[in-house]
Amino acid sequence: MKIFTAEQIRQGDRYTIENEPVSSIHLMERAAHSCVKWITDNCKNHRNFAIFCGNGNNGGDGLAIARMLYLKGFDIDVFVNPKLKFSKDAAENFRELKELSGIMIRNLSEAENYRFDKRTIIIDALFGTGLSGEVEGDFKDLIEILNRKPNVKISIDMPSGLFPDIISTEASSVLKSDYTLSFQFWKKSFLHPETGKYTGKVKILNIDLSEEYIAQTDTKNFVTDEEMIKTIFKPREDFSHKGTYGKACIIGGSYGKMGAAVLSTLAALKTGSGLTFTVAPKCGYEIIQTSCPEAMFIESGTEHVHQFESDDQSVYGIGPGLGTHAETEKNVLQFLKDYTRPLVLDADALNIISNDKKNLKTIPKKSIITPHPKEFERLFGPSENSFERVELARRKAEELDIHIVLKDHHTQVVTPEGNVFYNITGNSGLAKGGSGDILTGILTSLLAQGYSEEQAAVFGVWLHGTAAERAAEKYSKESMLPTDVINEIGNVFKALNDKVEIDL
Repeated sequence: MKIFTAEQIRQGDRYTIENEPVSSIHLMERAAHSCVKWITDNCKNHRNFAIFCGNGNNGGDGLAIARMLYLKGFDIDVFVNPKLKFSKDAAENFRELKELSGIMIRNLSEAENYRFDKRTIIIDALFGTGLSGEVEGDFKDLIEILNRKPNVKISIDMPSGLFPDIISTEASSVLKSDYTLSFQFWKKSFLHPETGKYTGKVKILNIDLSEEYIAQTDTKNFVTDEEMIKTIFKPREDFSHKGTYGKACIIGGSYGKMGAAVLSTLAALKTGSGLTFTVAPKCGYEIIQTSCPEAMFIESGTEHVHQFESDDQSVYGIGPGLGTHAETEKNVLQFLKDYTRPLVLDADALNIISNDKKNLKTIPKKSIITPHPKEFERLFGPSENSFERVELARRKAEELDIHIVLKDHHTQVVTPEGNVFYNITGNSGLAKGGSGDILTGILTSLLAQGYSEEQAAVFGVWLHGTAAERAAEKYSKESMLPTDVINEIGNVFKALNDKVEIDL
């Protein structure tokens, strides 16, 4: 799914109105109807709604929602400032609303003394994407009042006070929602930790904006969704053999850290590589052979990895549990200087590279690196916030001709062409040691099977997150283990195969 800026979305509205054709007021009705359907489907235990409306088109959405909910039998109080000038469509919806005698219309200033029943849902339709500057004055006070209320809060299109494309300052007043009902597209600010914390659960509602406009409008920001994954996924061929699916080789492990290599190896196996090897020190021989009998062991060193040879037929994933012993560092850097094919670098491999900025140039072109924010900072320097970090990642991915998987709540895959794919699968259950090692194994396996570097990164991150969602459903985010995530990879593939067959 494409991520558009607020201006591109406004242009999409105009294009739809001019070419469908549909009037702007009917497009607003369409948006309001999609919200009401979601609300009535998901808020069955609530009868009362306090709807806060601005005077622009987002307020117009709120006024239309109020009318539709009232006609479905809900109790509605609308808060608005009728003294301010309405947009054309908002004015039309306000006129229609006033004709319904059963809806109480209150001034926004009444919010502070209004008695919110515990079953009342607050609907925020104050600003949407139309905010031109930080919220000030009475609106700032109103948002702070609503944030203090324990009621469920639903924002229409986006939380009021939040900007769609840029970061808000720490002093900004932003409504903290439980749900955000966003029209047609994700907004960039939903996907970053500093701003996404205000959205609650994001629900994307289709309002049938012009498919032609969406297809022909360029962007460099995307959300990885299931439709995209189905275009990447390659179902396994019946007439194939182990050689068809490549050789994945995990280089990792050291005394006391063999578990990381085990997790990465198991993930590579579960993801489907034809042959899987583990290069590890002698101390890990029995551990690997017992935990991963399907993998082949290549000894390198006694307690930490020493010299290892490259095989042009293998795809390498380097880093899990590797350690940073001087001998290991020397041989990893020499391997990178001699090896020219794309590979996967994580964990201690990145720590070794970060010791000297000159080492960055030894990363083979088109490779995939998977830093978390601190590792990224050690490699490329500090950033003021996650928005700036993504822009720095764009520059470095282009400069080094590599793919950067920037791990976060919504992990970003940044390509050498400057495209950014935001992943929306996964959960905080992955905030455990070993989760990154699994991702390394998945990515290495997909590369070995012939997926392009971009495909492997996008698909691999999605697969990792989706398996984690299934693990959390079974064991909870608190108790799920990295091994539980590995064990769910097969179920994700099964579901994906079923969906691809249905589409055919």
